[in-house]
Amino acid sequence: MIGLFVLVTVLAPVLAPPQGNCRRALGMSAEQTVPGPAAYLRELLLTPEACLQMPRQGFAAQPTPPAPDAPLGRVGGYDIRYGLVWGTRTAFFLGVTVLAITLSIGSLVGLIAGFYGGLADTLLMRFTDVIFAFPALVLMLVLVAALGPGLQNIIIALSLVSWAALARVVRSEVLRLRELEFVAAAQSLGASPGRVALRHVLPGATGPLLSLAVLEMGALPIVAGALSFLGLGTPLGFADWGQLIALAQKWIQGPPGEPFAYWYVTLFPGLCIVLYSVAWNLLGDALSEAFDPRNR
Repeated sequence: MIGLFVLVTVLAPVLAPPQGNCRRALGMSAEQTVPGPAAYLRELLLTPEACLQMPRQGFAAQPTPPAPDAPLGRVGGYDIRYGLVWGTRTAFFLGVTVLAITLSIGSLVGLIAGFYGGLADTLLMRFTDVIFAFPALVLMLVLVAALGPGLQNIIIALSLVSWAALARVVRSEVLRLRELEFVAAAQSLGASPGRVALRHVLPGATGPLLSLAVLEMGALPIVAGALSFLGLGTPLGFADWGQLIALAQKWIQGPPGEPFAYWYVTLFPGLCIVLYSVAWNLLGDALSEAFDPRNR
């Protein structure tokens, strides 16, 4: 399932061809329907912001049913297919960026607290207790409301809240590993504390850390979607699954006598969020089983 989302991410310009400003940002000629090899590689590595803006046809508030030019329909004038396809890139970019930040901070904090102990452990763990004292979603709402809507601010808010759980996991593993014989052997050979911590102890904590990181990867689009639904997420028209849900909130129920008249406005983005999250959760559960010492 994850492979399918990766494939959609890579083939986004083919599945939902660029339009308008995105074409200009990629240097596409009028005759081209998909970017050339150089432009394709460039937009894959660094997607222009214009390509993450859903093309809009009209300003009609009422959703438009699926048609040849918009196979999955339109909501608010925005092409749902384009939002779903390019929204996959938004989901991966959000997840990878947040995890890169939280893994760096969480690993460092957990390693220092668990390996050195003492005052450092007390201060760092009390700080994480302060973060855990607030409901995660409420804390994210406060941070995004203070920083303002936008993908960058969502990444900052998610990173500031998510690292604490990773730090706790690393600390618990480091506390266990530092008492093992191979650590004492490395210290007896004259290895410095920093070298022992980084070269011998931290690699042993990667199993549980990786499992939790994969689970976080599946949870992040749900949180980002909730922020977008509340009007604190990405800007209007941004290719984001949560943005599509937010645009469709007035049309979840159809007119009297036709409750499912606008079924397509919530079904497709909701299905993407659910399948994406379930896929990462299944992988995370499999990794947890694989790294569980009781199963060895």
